[in-house]
Amino acid sequence: MRNLKSAAIVMIASAAFLAAQTDPPGRVGRLNYMDGPVSFQPAGVNDWVEASVNRPLIAGDNVWVGDRARTEVHVGSTALRLGANTAFQFLNLDDQTVQVRLSEGTLTVRVRRLGPNQIFEIDTPNVAFNLAGPGEYRIDANPDTQTTIITVRDGQGDVTGGDEAFPVYARQQVAVRGDDRITYNLASAPGPDGWDQWCSARDRREDQSQSARYVSREIAGYDDLDQYGRWDNQPGYGNVWMPTSVGVGWAPYRDGHWAWISPWGWTWVDDEPWGFAPYHYGRWASFGGRWGWIPGPYDVTPVYAPALVAWIGGGRGGSGFSLSFSIGTAAAVGWFPLGPREPYFPSYQASRGYFTRVNNSNTVINNVTINNYYDSSRNNAPITNIQYVNQRAPNGVTAVPQESFARGRRVTQEARAVPAAQLASTQVFGAPSIAPQRESVLGARADTASRAARPPANVLSRPVVARTAPAPAPVPFDRQQQALSQNPGRPLPANTVQQGRQGSPAPGAPVRVVDMGRVRRVQPNMQPSVGAGPRGVPQPNAVSQPAPQVSIPQTGRPQTETPQPTGIDRQKGRQEPPQVDLPRAETPRPRGFERQKGQSQQQEQTPQQVAPPAAQTQAPPEIDRGRGRGQRQQERQQQAPAQAAPAPAPPPAAPPPPPPPSQPQAAPVQPATPAPPAAEQPRQNRGKQNKSDREDNKGKSDR
Repeated sequence: MRNLKSAAIVMIASAAFLAAQTDPPGRVGRLNYMDGPVSFQPAGVNDWVEASVNRPLIAGDNVWVGDRARTEVHVGSTALRLGANTAFQFLNLDDQTVQVRLSEGTLTVRVRRLGPNQIFEIDTPNVAFNLAGPGEYRIDANPDTQTTIITVRDGQGDVTGGDEAFPVYARQQVAVRGDDRITYNLASAPGPDGWDQWCSARDRREDQSQSARYVSREIAGYDDLDQYGRWDNQPGYGNVWMPTSVGVGWAPYRDGHWAWISPWGWTWVDDEPWGFAPYHYGRWASFGGRWGWIPGPYDVTPVYAPALVAWIGGGRGGSGFSLSFSIGTAAAVGWFPLGPREPYFPSYQASRGYFTRVNNSNTVINNVTINNYYDSSRNNAPITNIQYVNQRAPNGVTAVPQESFARGRRVTQEARAVPAAQLASTQVFGAPSIAPQRESVLGARADTASRAARPPANVLSRPVVARTAPAPAPVPFDRQQQALSQNPGRPLPANTVQQGRQGSPAPGAPVRVVDMGRVRRVQPNMQPSVGAGPRGVPQPNAVSQPAPQVSIPQTGRPQTETPQPTGIDRQKGRQEPPQVDLPRAETPRPRGFERQKGQSQQQEQTPQQVAPPAAQTQAPPEIDRGRGRGQRQQERQQQAPAQAAPAPAPPPAAPPPPPPPSQPQAAPVQPATPAPPAAEQPRQNRGKQNKSDREDNKGKSDR
């Protein structure tokens, strides 16, 4: 019986694991900002096109930032900012792993949250850098000189290159040179430059977002809602975001285009700068003719969806409807946004658990409804047992010709409203049965393939060093197209995709995965960084003198010149580097202070240094202001011969200079010099003697 129970548990666990393998990731990247020429190469195609804002990014997608340009990508609450002449690719992107290829250029990453089992890795031509927690990190890759410079402002990370791995802590910078055999130099992180200041301004914009009170920061695009709308409290719905930058007659899912993105299939890409979060999360509702977006539960991990809509027309077997367009009467396909508490039916292969998560994270649906609605085959079948609210809302349904839809053309160019009579007789589907074309993958800017900038050929073929094995290379779309046409509208199952990879591996730049069994862990002897924090803010563990630049003392590595990429230091969440005592021969011990009762003179204590006996016993002459000037001068003249008495050994021409701190040595012992009688008196009797002298002087002056 026990064996049967164990076997049942194993079978259930195996089934859950296999189901999880077929589920798509719950998060994607979002291209949310561009300034200057930015090009994009979707996974599975060889063409480069001009990038589009709000394009979802997946593993295998490439981004090239041209000269004097910059762009920003978000993965949940994590911001990745790319400088000019930067080649970037997602090697892996799912719920547990973010793995980036940085072939060359500048990348700054700000991580707000990193789970205990999550991996965030940046791979360059000569090192792999793994982030150990939230923080701010800058990576500069220069393949021409085989140099990678990593600056850690906040947080901590591990560098792996050659046959070694070592940590880098907050407010530190490391420059790594070489390929198979690397040299590296550690130093304090320098101050911010222009690039870092721009990144800091983008961070402040996110930190000050008012929408973060209503939307989880793990939903990319929450900060764009502040500028283009306002939050209202609607009875029965709670907090609702109302766009204020749209015209009369506007409706959701209208200003943009449809793209084919694996493994989800048909995906909405909006043209509005705020058009990401409201189209992949939450639900829409009409309030007196105005549309508002209702986000999902705040405390639930959000799950990305390609488009939260229901479809009319374009069903299996040619079912659909026709409309009059500028090109004449044509077969049309239409859609409308899902309302609150209405289920979303994926067109892709997914488990029951995924169906529950993607719905419960974007709206509120009870389990009874989930169990009744779940059916993995309903995406292309008519849905007859649900009354959709927005299907009857004014101007709620949008339709375009199926041919324009498949080619990824902009909806606003040929969109038509569907008459109410046709809506009453048109069936609703979970997804349209329309096969994608090459233009579907490239998106609305497919016509820019001939003029889009692309990186040099050697950049695309340049290998990088990785610590984590990347995701399998995507199957070229040309190899998938025939299979996709046999079951239009549905992405290929996972097993079919796997067979396509085995038949002919997809081309791509090689990745050299490090054998961690041969890597030697190094613990660098790091001096705490000094002077890299914000201006006017005292830094912890700072000393009164600048800390020397210390290279890692491993196998006699030469200390190289430290480059100067910079960044912004933050106090919050900083993890301090380990405190390591440096050798005494290189760094003097801090000077201490000893104060005795009644003693005002500061006494230095230097290691292994002995003061002359005379200096230990001689006290400064007591000054009695009751004596007259002539009497004090006469006493000094009487003491001068005794102090100037020659010592048995001839005195040196000049006193020897004190030894440097790095070479402590004992001071020469000089013969004792007779001290004046006043100096030989015990300290506790000096007050009585001075009092007697003052009384004598007072009597003389009275006389």
